[in-house]
Amino acid sequence: MNALLKVQGLKSGYGVVEVLRGVDLQVMPGELVALLGSNGAGKTTLNHTLSGLVVTRAGQVEFDGQNITGLHSQEVVKQGLIQVPEGRKVFPNLSVHENLELGAFTRGRERRAQNLAKVYDTFPRLKERVAQLAGTLSGGEQQMLAIGRGLMAEPRLLILDEPSLGLSPLLVEEMFGLIAQLRSSGLAVLLVEQNVGQSLDIADRAYVMENGQIRFTGTPAELLASDTLRQAYLGM
Repeated sequence: MNALLKVQGLKSGYGVVEVLRGVDLQVMPGELVALLGSNGAGKTTLNHTLSGLVVTRAGQVEFDGQNITGLHSQEVVKQGLIQVPEGRKVFPNLSVHENLELGAFTRGRERRAQNLAKVYDTFPRLKERVAQLAGTLSGGEQQMLAIGRGLMAEPRLLILDEPSLGLSPLLVEEMFGLIAQLRSSGLAVLLVEQNVGQSLDIADRAYVMENGQIRFTGTPAELLASDTLRQAYLGM
């Protein structure tokens, strides 16, 4: 089976600062891959580079066998590579329904009604708040809305950037359950997280990033079997 996402030697950064220093990474169809690392490791820069929001300086990004290196972010979305950004970034003065409809602006517009029904089935709490302004939702509900908005674009690969950030322990557990449910539906997911334990509980494979480079990769069992890796990089 060929990789859905294949990243080779990827370098990017901001101004004179190089953040990514030759990243290699793959996600297979239907796979849930965790990308782990501390703040400043380069995880969000990687997401933004894959999504066409940061310019690639070297290396290559292939998506379903096609070279998408350097494509504009809108063209990346059209391919079905969808990012749910860190910090939710919902439109606070628009309703839940309006936020979700914006998710289909570039991709999935023809099946907007069907996809709305699927999102409301996945997140019943959003259906209860369909006319409520997004800015008045709780943090957990806003994260559900951000993910639902991503699903409206009919992703082939969904990148989730720190979905548990700022949530209570109970909501974190619920959020990881929902992510596992998305993976069970056959959706490929790249889960970018600092929450190591729960990420490894649901991931098929994991990468550990430090200083803009991938330091380790393997199955959760392989990563957890290394005392050095657990202590030095996973904080466990």
